[in-house]
Amino acid sequence: MTLPKLEALARALPLEDAVRIELREGIPMFRATPRIQDRIEESLEKQAEASLSDEDERELDRYEALDEFLSLVNRLVRDTTQPGGQALARTA
Repeated sequence: MTLPKLEALARALPLEDAVRIELREGIPMFRATPRIQDRIEESLEKQAEASLSDEDERELDRYEALDEFLSLVNRLVRDTTQPGGQALARTA
């Protein structure tokens, strides 16, 4: 498993109002905020209609990296909160 380059991700994204925490069955799940989700949808719609500018393409790539990172964090949180700490055994 490779981790995204966190320093590059932190420099590339507007961190304020980018991530929120939701509780699902008592487990914290990290999600992009509605503002970020809207921006991703706008970019994907624009991409479907025409090619994106280089700047828009880089922005979409950064959001994809954020999504991959949040998915990884959420998997780790879910797995470590399950009985037996299964994620710890798999990643050790």
